[in-house]
Amino acid sequence: MNVQIEPSWGEALQEEFDKPYFQDIVQYLKKGKASQKVIFPPGRLIFQAFAKTPFNKVKVVILGQDPYHRAGQAMGLSFSVPVGVTVPPSLKNIYKELQQDIGFIIPDHGDLTKWAEQGVFLLNAFLTVEQGRAASHQKIGWDIFTDAVIKKLSDQREHLIFLLWGRFAQAKAALIDETKHYVLTAFHPSPLAGNRFAGCAHFSKTNELLKKNGMEPIHWQI
Repeated sequence: MNVQIEPSWGEALQEEFDKPYFQDIVQYLKKGKASQKVIFPPGRLIFQAFAKTPFNKVKVVILGQDPYHRAGQAMGLSFSVPVGVTVPPSLKNIYKELQQDIGFIIPDHGDLTKWAEQGVFLLNAFLTVEQGRAASHQKIGWDIFTDAVIKKLSDQREHLIFLLWGRFAQAKAALIDETKHYVLTAFHPSPLAGNRFAGCAHFSKTNELLKKNGMEPIHWQI
């Protein structure tokens, strides 16, 4: 795996790429590919969240956990799937909340690229997964890397809005300096959380905070 990452992120994270744990991730993925394992997302999309939302353009962070592990779903952006792929249950509930919160018109696709291009950093804590094996890459070191990503954003940026949904994401609040950033928490949008994500109003709240700090609000409609 050749690590090709958007230049501003490359500069911010160079020290991480040089660490032994990251080289271990690279070797693990190379071995997996050599043994004919199918890994998602495709190599060119592993760092798609970074490509679409440069370090200095991040305004909002939405933290997911694993990439989708079925063929054609994972595209390197948390919660997002390509046009033409069935919208997953969690994203359906995100759409329902957007509809209730801001009058969002629910689209017929799940591609969130337009959010990423506006500064919504759609980060998964683990950047790869083996086909059909959910959580299969949770112990190969990605969490060390993405924790460093969150910490770097917290340390070097100001007035970011972190949307932490579910217990896993909320545990990452420990990495965030809440004296200079905003942390909004809610239940996970998965139906398995009993649809308690409904009513969080995170999307209108996010735009209110952006405007308060003189930043352009997110145009959530896609």
